[in-house]
Amino acid sequence: MKIIDNIKTIKKQIKRLKKEGKTIGFVPTMGYLHDGHLSLIRQSKKETDITVVSIFVNPAQFAPSEDLDKYPRDLKRDCSLLEQEGVDILFFPDSKEIYPEGYDTYVFVENLSKPLCGKTRPTHFRGVTTIVLKLFNIVSPDRAFFGQKDAQQAIIIKRMILDLNLDLNLRVLPIVREKDGLAMSSRNKYLKEEERKQAVGLFKSLTKGKEVFDSGIKDVKTIKEEVLKVFKEFPLLKLDYLEVVDMNSLKKIDKVEKKALMAIAAFLGKTRLIDNVILGGDNEDICS
Repeated sequence: MKIIDNIKTIKKQIKRLKKEGKTIGFVPTMGYLHDGHLSLIRQSKKETDITVVSIFVNPAQFAPSEDLDKYPRDLKRDCSLLEQEGVDILFFPDSKEIYPEGYDTYVFVENLSKPLCGKTRPTHFRGVTTIVLKLFNIVSPDRAFFGQKDAQQAIIIKRMILDLNLDLNLRVLPIVREKDGLAMSSRNKYLKEEERKQAVGLFKSLTKGKEVFDSGIKDVKTIKEEVLKVFKEFPLLKLDYLEVVDMNSLKKIDKVEKKALMAIAAFLGKTRLIDNVILGGDNEDICS
């Protein structure tokens, strides 16, 4: 595996590979890798000739009060995992390489960035779309792989790809979960023992909502009421939001008449966790 830390070198390497007719798969990460990340890498290995992974803890997507400084990092461990998976290139730039002195350009998908996580993290998605577009321009992938756990992020990136006429294919893969159902996340490392036991409440709550929907109930108010009954069984969880929204616009709906996203966010102590299910479809609907 080649480890490249500067833009000029990786662009030169990608250009050479494309001249050889190689297809490029790309998995952008912030490191501290888990099986969710590895599932994306494995899919990239199946679908493309060359797999590039980036590790960059992006300061632009963290508010001043958030966990940029303490975000988990372990490059040695990550490199070992990437080597085991047969990754071809690790792009590992520092902040000065990505945001040099005088940097002043940002990308913002206006309306999709405002609901759900955007309500409490108003600058977050501006940072996400900016770094993702920069990485797309640097790596020039044919296919980029993201996870459904960050469904709003995937929907926003899909919109950015369409709006800016980017020539790449977005692949969104299913959420990878722990044995008890908790969606895998680097931030799970923050959870104390009792918090970890309670964290499964997000998945159990969403599962109840999906069961209600699958039974034939389409009324969102009724579905949410049943979700919250289960959620309240986990007293350490503090709700940030629970919403059922249109898959394309992320606008709230009153009745599920076509595929919809049911998303939840909650705090366990200072740790914020998110999860979601798609009602009437699966992760591929994010890309359709």
